[in-house]
Amino acid sequence: MPLFYVLGVIPARLTSTRLPRKVLREIAGTPMVCHVFRRARQSPFLSDLLVATDSDEVVEACRRFGIPAVTTSPEHPSGTDRIWEVSRARAADLYVNIQGDEPLITPGHIRALVEPFQRRPDTQVVTLKIHATRAEAASPDVNKVVTDLRGNALYFSRHPIPYDRDRTGAVTYWKHIGLYAYRREALESFHRFPPSALETAERLEQLRFLENGIPIHVVETTEPTIGVDTEADLRAVEAHLRSHPQ
Repeated sequence: MPLFYVLGVIPARLTSTRLPRKVLREIAGTPMVCHVFRRARQSPFLSDLLVATDSDEVVEACRRFGIPAVTTSPEHPSGTDRIWEVSRARAADLYVNIQGDEPLITPGHIRALVEPFQRRPDTQVVTLKIHATRAEAASPDVNKVVTDLRGNALYFSRHPIPYDRDRTGAVTYWKHIGLYAYRREALESFHRFPPSALETAERLEQLRFLENGIPIHVVETTEPTIGVDTEADLRAVEAHLRSHPQ
């Protein structure tokens, strides 16, 4: 159980280039963002939970399902910036970023994000990794991460890292799961710093933390998720929920 106040925030931007309006796409008759909320709400590690969106339509959809939602600026380029805005109005010890396109999130994921802060008071940002298949490692649509011996991120990339120069086949690849927990100071720093060079090149916002010297602790999970970016992902989630009813 949490030793401090933990606010879960589900950033839910309505516009999406790869899968338009994806946070409101229905899964088994319910908008995806509602599935995310219901599953995240099962975690005893969250003190409170809300949706943060740039869309009145998303707010209305949440209202119909009894889900608290707040409207944030449409100018935010990332979910992290949207959570920063929430942090300006809602004080918490930790903020957990629960992506609005992660309908298979589990209480185990949230526990893994929060526990490092309880063990190490100097922790600033935590995220998750899971073993990647060879196909996932090779795909530019799957983010990868490499860490040091203490579990802190060295780099994130869409490219397969590390490079298996001798083609031994013995390299372990790690898929990055885009769920985060932050201290408020880390959110303030992220929003204050301009987009960094590596972040811009890779199109991965978490690299802004690393380029500015803010460590990201990476925790291994064995619980897979399906981040919904395509129609195929949506169908895969529907199939999973049919075979694993809550």
